[in-house]
Amino acid sequence: MRHISFIQPPGSLVFMLGLLNISRRVFSSMACSANQQFQGGVFSVSYVTAPSDEVAKKLADYEWEGEIQKDSEVLMVIKSRTSRLDDLTKYVRENHPYQVCEVISTPIQHGNEPYLKWLNDIVPEK
Repeated sequence: MRHISFIQPPGSLVFMLGLLNISRRVFSSMACSANQQFQGGVFSVSYVTAPSDEVAKKLADYEWEGEIQKDSEVLMVIKSRTSRLDDLTKYVRENHPYQVCEVISTPIQHGNEPYLKWLNDIVPEK
């Protein structure tokens, strides 16, 4: 599945996550089967700006089960310990209405120390 989400948060700022349709064509032969083990670094998250909602919507069309989709979605940002990502992913998969839901993560490399201390205090080790 190749997936692009069009996300329009309050304030009409437009963000697009995922791979562009161009990437879909280029990488269409690189499908990952359910039997293969995921290898970190193979995929990337792309943040793309656009001059207008119209342009963003045109770029954000994505294919799912042979049809072009134009869905609006809500972006959640969930902070957790890296050691808990499997638990988080399992929880989302069990409670999400999509057949294939998007759960991807990137590590936090830098941040506000008091915030990171708070995160450390509230999210227990696995």
